[in-house]
Amino acid sequence: MPRSVYVLAFGIFAMVTSEFAVAGLMPQMARGLGATIPQIGYLITAFAVAMAVGGPFMTVAVTRLRPRAALMTLFAVFLAGNLLAAVAPSYPVMMAARIITGVASQAFFGVTVSLAVRMARPEVRGRAIAVVMNGLMVGTLLGLPLSTMIGERFGWRAAFWAVGVLTLVAAPATLAGVPRLERAEGDGDGLRGQTAVFRSRRLLLALITSTLIIGATFSAFSYLNPILTGLAGFSTGSVPYLLVAYGAATVAGNHVVGRLADRHTIAVQVYGLALNAAFLTGFALLAHVSAAALVFMLGVGLVGVTMNPAMVTRVQRAGNAGPLVNTIHSSFITLGVVIGSSAGGLAIDAYGLRAPLWLGAALAVLGLLALLPERRRARGLAEPVPARTPA
Repeated sequence: MPRSVYVLAFGIFAMVTSEFAVAGLMPQMARGLGATIPQIGYLITAFAVAMAVGGPFMTVAVTRLRPRAALMTLFAVFLAGNLLAAVAPSYPVMMAARIITGVASQAFFGVTVSLAVRMARPEVRGRAIAVVMNGLMVGTLLGLPLSTMIGERFGWRAAFWAVGVLTLVAAPATLAGVPRLERAEGDGDGLRGQTAVFRSRRLLLALITSTLIIGATFSAFSYLNPILTGLAGFSTGSVPYLLVAYGAATVAGNHVVGRLADRHTIAVQVYGLALNAAFLTGFALLAHVSAAALVFMLGVGLVGVTMNPAMVTRVQRAGNAGPLVNTIHSSFITLGVVIGSSAGGLAIDAYGLRAPLWLGAALAVLGLLALLPERRRARGLAEPVPARTPA
């Protein structure tokens, strides 16, 4: 595994930490910016929308550059967004800062995954994707609690200054650790040339499946705190430790999926979705039993967002390994987060705290259905062609 892949993962970690910072500092930011809690929540929504909508356009712009120059450009934009957030005098300025960082983060993700695939040998590309994704998993495990701790101790602005410091460490490390590479074929073709690949039905199905996998997971993950305290009977003080355990499960699951993603891409998604549907169903049925709720929550952690290496591998085989494809794929993943969290909230209002778990199970089943055409195709390719009998 090239060492440069680990350097790229550190850049992802910095950006994920910035993404999660607002969620842990909502009361402090509301007081500091003279805003309400719902308005601070809109900063999270704006970041996600900027990633999904603006990220692809930024990707097209930077792919005209060589890979290292593209990464440095994205680091510079990301750093500017975080510094603006750290000194933001008002809510509108903070909103602009979050939009800037969201656009840069999404483009960075697409360029980074493409580089990891180019630098790794064909037989370990799935593992390379898993290493890069570990930046996301470790960000989930450590980024939120660290930014929250810094913000609570030194003020919410300090959390964004800390992300700025992380960026100033990650950028030179990337410049030193990533080899000089030329642009990949087709990277500078412009928007029309790079979007031609999206006419593929296989690629569209792969993107939709990724949305359903992430939607199933986030319909539950978004509401773990009230589910664990309101149904499972855990104390409020124990929730951070439970979320750390969940994060550790995602790191372990990501490692396993990365090992299997190259050779068993579709099978990993089939079994992962089936297990996720089972875990979410069990969670919904036994959420009132503390021990069972803990087991099922960890199960969701093992087979939820950890499907990322297999998802990326499938998308690349259906389309290509270019930065725009990876960025659009990340936009579909972000769409899954939005669908899962928003629909889960509506389900709670209508049917109670168990509802997002049932919703997640239903989305996982839909994901299995979306996999059927690819499963049939894989079986058809595996069947030997019968020899013709001479007349």
